Amino acid sequence: MWNDIETTNDLLNFSVLATIAAKIIKDSGKEPLSIGVSGSWGTGKSSLVKMIEKELKSDETEGKSEYVFTTFNAWLYQGYDDARMALLNSIGDLLLKEAKERETAVDKVVGFIQKINWLRLGKQAVPILGASVAGGLVAGPLGAFIGAAGAIAKNGFKNEEDLQKLKESYSEIAPAFEGVVNPSGTKSLPKEIDELRKCFAEILDDLGIKLVVLVDDLDRCLPNTAISTLEAMRLMLFMPRTSFIIAADEEMIRHAVRNHFEGLEIGDQMVTSYFDKLIQVPLKVPRLGINEVKGYLILLFADYLLRKGDLPHEKHVAAKNLILNAVNQSWRGALTPKVMKEAFGDSEEIIKGYITLADEVAQIMTTSDRIAGNPRLIKRFLNDLSIRQSMAEAQGMTLQYDALVKMLLLERCASPSVLDTFTTEVSKSSEGKLEWLEEAEGLLADGKDDGLSKIPDTLQKSEFYRDWLRISPKLGTTDLRPILYLGQNRANQLVGYDSLSQEAREILQALLTSNRIVHPLVSKLKDIGETEASIIQKRISSKARSEQYSLESIKRALNIPAAFESLRPGFVELLGSIPPKSVKTSMVALLRNEVWCHSIFKTWLQNESVEKRVKTAIEEK
Repeated sequence: MWNDIETTNDLLNFSVLATIAAKIIKDSGKEPLSIGVSGSWGTGKSSLVKMIEKELKSDETEGKSEYVFTTFNAWLYQGYDDARMALLNSIGDLLLKEAKERETAVDKVVGFIQKINWLRLGKQAVPILGASVAGGLVAGPLGAFIGAAGAIAKNGFKNEEDLQKLKESYSEIAPAFEGVVNPSGTKSLPKEIDELRKCFAEILDDLGIKLVVLVDDLDRCLPNTAISTLEAMRLMLFMPRTSFIIAADEEMIRHAVRNHFEGLEIGDQMVTSYFDKLIQVPLKVPRLGINEVKGYLILLFADYLLRKGDLPHEKHVAAKNLILNAVNQSWRGALTPKVMKEAFGDSEEIIKGYITLADEVAQIMTTSDRIAGNPRLIKRFLNDLSIRQSMAEAQGMTLQYDALVKMLLLERCASPSVLDTFTTEVSKSSEGKLEWLEEAEGLLADGKDDGLSKIPDTLQKSEFYRDWLRISPKLGTTDLRPILYLGQNRANQLVGYDSLSQEAREILQALLTSNRIVHPLVSKLKDIGETEASIIQKRISSKARSEQYSLESIKRALNIPAAFESLRPGFVELLGSIPPKSVKTSMVALLRNEVWCHSIFKTWLQNESVEKRVKTAIEEK
C-alpha cells in the first residue's frame, strides 16, 4: 500500500520547482514575499510546499537559523476556532518560542500575544455580554462562571459548596483572559491593528529572522473559513522579513471569493484582482505527461519492493536519481523500458515486470479523464489494486497481476456504459470468456485496425477501448468472472447485485417524483452507500432519456453526484448523451455552479448543432 500524505520524498521531479521557489525567497532578502502554489486536487501541492521548506533548511549551518517556519492548516480549525485568530496565535506561539531560545525580545513577543488576545476579546466580548444580560445561555467555562456567580447574587451565599463552584469555574477561565486586558488603554480597532503590525515588524528585526508561513489545504475549507484565513494573512502580508507560501486550488479560492461577495455585482476580473493582490509569485504545479507518469509508476513500484526487502537500498537510490534525471530531460526523448532497466542495473530482473507494466499503462493513465495523470488518483489506483489482490488470495483465486491491472483500468477509465456492456457480455458468455475479444486482440496485435469491428457497437465508439485492447496481457482466453467479481461494487449485473433494498427503492421512488435537489434525499443516499446509489443513478438516467432529457429529469439526476463525488462521471455521461439540438439554456443555468461538470460546456460549444443562444449563455457565464 502507498500512503497519501505530503512528503519530501520526490517521485515527481518537483525538486526543480522547490529549488526555484527557495531561491526566490533567498533572493528576496528582508523584503516581503508571497508565493501561491496552485494546482487541482491531488496534484502534489502539499508535498511541493514541504520540499520548499526542506530546500530552505538545507543551507542551514550550525547555530540559529535565519529562516523560521510555521505551518498553518486552516482546514483543521474549521468549525473549532476562528481561522484568523488561530493563524495569529500560531505565529505568536512560534515567535515566543524563538525569543526564549534566542534570549531576546521576549517582552515584546508577550506584548504581541496580548494584542492578539485583545483582538480576540474584542470580537467575543459583545456577544458574550449581550447573552448574559439578556438571560441567554453562554456555553463552556465562561458560562459556568456566569451561572455560579449569578446564583450567589440571586440567592445569596449559602454554603462552602457555592464558593467552591465559583472558584473552580473561575480557575478555568482565568488563563484565557490572562494578558488580555489592553495594556495601552482603549484604542480604536485600526490603531490596535497598526500597533500589532509595528510590534510584529520590530520582533522579527530584533530576532534577526525571516518568518516563512506555510498555508496549506486552504481549498479544502468552506468559503467562510478560506476567506477568514486570507483576511488574517493580510495583517501580516508584505511585512519585512516575511514570506507566505499558500497552497490552494486557485479555482476553489475564486469560488470562495464569489461566495463571500454574494449579492454584489462582482465580475471575474474583480475576483482575479482580489487573489492577485495577495499573491506576488504564482507557482503552478504542472500536470504530469506520459514520461512523468511512467517514471512515477516505476518509482512507486520500486518503493514497494524496497519496503519488502526485495530491492537493495543503494540500488533504489541510484535508480531513482537516474529515472528522475531522465524525466527532467524528457525533451531529449521518451523514458523507454531500456532506460528504466539500465537504471536498476543488475537488479533489473527483480523489477522488469513492473517496468513493462508502467510503460504500457502510462498513456491511458495520462490521457484518460478519469485519472488524467493525477498523482493521488494513481496512488489510489495502486492501493485498490493491492486490496483486490489480497482479496483474491484470501478467496483462493489465482489471478495474473497484469490482468488485474488491465481490468481495473477498464473499470476506472471507461465510461459506465462501456463497463456495463462489457460485464453484460461476460455474464452471457461461456465460462466467462469472450470470443470476440480474443479475435479483436489478435487483429490489433497484427496491426489490423478492423479489430474493433469484432466487438459490440457500444465499445467500438470508445477511443479509450482501442488503447486498452493493446495493453498486455490479452484477455480473450481468460475467465474474467473472478476479476469482475472483485470489483462487484461496479459490476452489479455480473454478480446479481442489481436488486435494491427496501430503503433504496423508497429513495428511488421519491427521486422519481422530485424535480430538484432534495437535501434529505441526498443524506439518505449517502446512508445506503455508493453501490445502491450507482444502481439508482442508472435508473434515474434511463428515466431522463425516456423523458427526452427534460430539465426536471436533469435536476432529479443531480441528486446522485450531490451525494457521491465518485458518481459524478455518470452524470456527465448523461449530459453527453443529450442530442445537441435538445440542449437548452436552462440547462446551462442549472449547471452554472457545478464546476466539476463544466467540461460538457466545452463539448456543447464545439458542436455545430447546439443552438446559438445556448452557446451565448455559456460564454456569458
